Amino acid sequence: MPSSRVPFSGDTRATFWRSLQTFALTRTVIVVVLLGYLGFNAGKLVVDKELWYWKICVVYQILALGFLLLSLYWRRRFLMHLVVQIAVDIGAISLLYFSLGGVKSGLAILFLFPLAGGAILAPLILALFFVSVVTLVLLAENGYRLLSTDADMPSTQIGLYCAAFFVAIYAINRLADRLIKQETLAIERGKALRVQQAINRLVIADMGDGIVVLDRKGRIVTANPAAMRMLGLRNMNERPFGRLSDISWLVPIAEAFSAWKSQPGEKEEQPSYVLIKYQDDSTLQGGTTILGGRRELIAHLKLRFARVETDDLPEERVVVFLQDVTEIENQAQQLKLASMGRLTASIAHEVRNPLSAIAHAASLLSEDVQDRAQRRLLGIVDENVSRLNRMIEDILKLSRKAHQYHAPLALSPLIADLLSELHETHAVLPGVIEVGDMASYSVRFDPLHLREILMNLLTNALRYASGKPGSIRVFAVAGVAHRLELHVQDDGPQISASVRAHLFEPFYTTSSKGTGLGLYLARELCLNNGAMLNYEYRTEEAGSQPAGRFVITFAVNETA
Repeated sequence: MPSSRVPFSGDTRATFWRSLQTFALTRTVIVVVLLGYLGFNAGKLVVDKELWYWKICVVYQILALGFLLLSLYWRRRFLMHLVVQIAVDIGAISLLYFSLGGVKSGLAILFLFPLAGGAILAPLILALFFVSVVTLVLLAENGYRLLSTDADMPSTQIGLYCAAFFVAIYAINRLADRLIKQETLAIERGKALRVQQAINRLVIADMGDGIVVLDRKGRIVTANPAAMRMLGLRNMNERPFGRLSDISWLVPIAEAFSAWKSQPGEKEEQPSYVLIKYQDDSTLQGGTTILGGRRELIAHLKLRFARVETDDLPEERVVVFLQDVTEIENQAQQLKLASMGRLTASIAHEVRNPLSAIAHAASLLSEDVQDRAQRRLLGIVDENVSRLNRMIEDILKLSRKAHQYHAPLALSPLIADLLSELHETHAVLPGVIEVGDMASYSVRFDPLHLREILMNLLTNALRYASGKPGSIRVFAVAGVAHRLELHVQDDGPQISASVRAHLFEPFYTTSSKGTGLGLYLARELCLNNGAMLNYEYRTEEAGSQPAGRFVITFAVNETA
């Protein structure tokens, strides 16, 4: 019958050596029991038999201790260890069996110890060989007794012993063989699992997409390095971060997670897009800043949630797959600017020249026309020509690349010059626009681009503000990671959520006189200079209501 056991060589698995050590330790315990038996029955034995008994047990104990030490410190040639030990066991027990009167001594049961050890650790053929040797010993001793004495020896009992040994050893060997097969399979699968785990750790650690594991309450259980970079986290292995909602800049992700959980029935794997803006939250983690080493202050993330099937276990986990689409948007921005450059060249020749001709012809007609209705029609033509010209100018500005100025641009003189222009061109009363102290602030920005952005934001603010002194505020705020924020706030009505969703889309406007390109142009020019323009709600003081304002977040100022 084929055996599943590994070859008994120098590479025998540690399980067999541990079993052999247990076998050797059990042998020493059995010898101690035999010596104790001799001590209790010393007066009942013949002197010669007692002496033989002592000698055999002492030598047997010395050999047992030697086998134990040998199995601990010399792990080679397992089969030789096993055969020698079982041979000594059979020899020692046989001597004790002979010296105490054979089957009448009751020591025949001791043969089961070495036979069972051989059945567990040796192949079936070798185990049956040991049983055969013991059977021959028992039959030989019984035959000798029958020939040398006239007493009626219990031969039937010897036969039952031998039959029981064969049956027991075969059953033990088959059971041990099945256990060895299970252990071999478990070891192989354990190795495959460890290899797969190592591969998974390598792939997850080096993959570009982020993976975050959350529990049912939105607490961060674990995250790979890419996710930590995307979320602006660090020291993940040192202390837990708690819930997503506990970290101010991760609140949009917490809201997306709550919205996903609230979906009825089977949750669709539709991605969500969130914009997170990192802040310096030094109050978390016992005063330890947990903002990671990102240089970008704003990230646009694509989220996909997936529930981990746990077969009704109490621990519920949700895996969040993160993808930073900021770089994709930047690449799209570069492609868009390249396409816009080619488009503007065509617009300059194909559209502006006909518009100039239309405007000139309308101007000539207006000199000779005296009828009020006709002059009104000419005014409509002139107004729409001007509107188309403004739209073309906005598109042309998008195609102009920002110059990489190495000298910092001071904000205070630029804003002062811009206010002077607004006072002249828009008749803005003094004090309506309140400007904070910006004498110490400077940025790296294209001056023409920044002037155009601020002019756009301030003209919008003048359109909706109340016109009272201080109704429009322009002030700077020192942000995180050496970034500066410029806020433009007015006391006009707050922008609704439905309008905010399309606020920076091109050609979207709520005014009949607008082109819908102003805010879109402002954001594109900010992106072109490594900055970001958003409409945000901020709280000025603790307990006050958040107020909306446009926030320009400038690029990192290396000299800050």
